[in-house]
Amino acid sequence: MATTGKQLFTTLEADGTLTVALEGVTHPDPTGNQVLVKMEAAPINPSDLAILVGAADVKNASYSPGKFVASVPEPFNTGSKARHGLKLPAGNEGAGTVVAAGDGAKKLVGQRVSCVPGNAYSQYCIADAAMCLPLGDHSAEDGASAFVNPMTALGFAENAKRDGQDAILHTVGASNLGQMLTRICNEDGLGLVNIVRKDSQADLLAGLGSTHIVNSSHEDFMARLSAAIADTGAFYGFDPIGGGKMVDNAFKAMEQVAVSQMTEYSRYGSNQPKRMFIYGRLDTGLTTLSPSYGFGWTLSGWLLFPFLQSAGGDAVSRMRKRVLEGLTTTFASQYKKRVNLEEMLTKEAITDYRAMKTGEKYLVTPWS
Repeated sequence: MATTGKQLFTTLEADGTLTVALEGVTHPDPTGNQVLVKMEAAPINPSDLAILVGAADVKNASYSPGKFVASVPEPFNTGSKARHGLKLPAGNEGAGTVVAAGDGAKKLVGQRVSCVPGNAYSQYCIADAAMCLPLGDHSAEDGASAFVNPMTALGFAENAKRDGQDAILHTVGASNLGQMLTRICNEDGLGLVNIVRKDSQADLLAGLGSTHIVNSSHEDFMARLSAAIADTGAFYGFDPIGGGKMVDNAFKAMEQVAVSQMTEYSRYGSNQPKRMFIYGRLDTGLTTLSPSYGFGWTLSGWLLFPFLQSAGGDAVSRMRKRVLEGLTTTFASQYKKRVNLEEMLTKEAITDYRAMKTGEKYLVTPWS
């Protein structure tokens, strides 16, 4: 029998009007390798916010129960031209109980799983059984964030190892993902330089065993960053900020260390390879780079799914097994607040989780 429940949709029109609303949706019976999941928990990740609200003016939006309408300013509206007029679901990942399945996935019926349906902000969703991770005795809250952050943090470590690196620099060390990365690097013997903005964040990471923590708000930030890079050899880093000068600062510090180790002068700077990956846009402004670190550097983007495709099935299976084994330890997530589908669309909630403050992630519980 078809199953009906609430689901969130987001629509951006050509004039910049963004409408985010709950609607009743009827889901067909799953077929083949599909499963129907009764969703119990789904996190609001930065990657979800890009499609959920983007650059919309949520402070001056019009709010009503289960709906808000906002304006997306230029140039962000034009930059999103490809989605104009499309009604899109939201919510990359979550967890719930399989209530029905196609013939190829009957064994999952009755099991609690984490899944990556792309429409997790809903009461029910259809998911691919191959992308479901049975949670055993773990709760839905334990498994809600079992994919995006854990697999991304593991992906950073895997990527570094594949490129022959034994140390990593991470520019938002105290985030949920950053805490996972700290635990992974400790377990794998990888060096890690964590950048934070507050002393309280530095204390948090120190408690997790991080040994190289640099506070960007301190006056001697660059000197301390260079010293940490020299100690660890972290000429390879990941940045979710995107805009501003953080990547530029990382390259500068890397080059200062490399130049200090040179035995003779070169007008082209050091030949030490320096690489940074941008994997998010917490700052939607311009990425600023300066001509101060020679030519031996590479800046590129990093996305989870293309990495997983390149890593291959065996590597992905190994990574997912590791996530399940460390779900409440290495890969544990913390949440500031839990909201239902209606509450997540209130002005109070949106303006709060839209700020993307470190350690203040929201969890959506569709049935509460």
